[in-house]
Amino acid sequence: MDDITGLVAVAMFFGIPLGAMGMYTFYRVRKLRTEERLAAIARGVNVPMEPELSAASQSRRWGILLAATSLGLVAAMSVIGRSEPDAWKVAALGFVPFAAGLGFLADFAMIRKDLKSAGN
Repeated sequence: MDDITGLVAVAMFFGIPLGAMGMYTFYRVRKLRTEERLAAIARGVNVPMEPELSAASQSRRWGILLAATSLGLVAAMSVIGRSEPDAWKVAALGFVPFAAGLGFLADFAMIRKDLKSAGN
């Protein structure tokens, strides 16, 4: 149990600042893009608006990303599991993001079905 405590402490020590930096970077980039657009509009330049991704597109993207990541984790741990039997426990954890990815893909299918039924 002590091994996992150290691992969690190190992961949080590096993970929390990296997450905070990522959120701040996202905020700054979005703010700079907005300021750039406003400045261009003020000068009279025609600025094309980039459409936001629809809910279906976001669900599809996250579903594919999570499913592919989890399959990669399971494959990597399976290879390591040949020489280290405890790696199979980690490989089993790969099914958690896989299930989440399948959920996002199911959400995508339901949104697409709802859009088709609303269009008719």
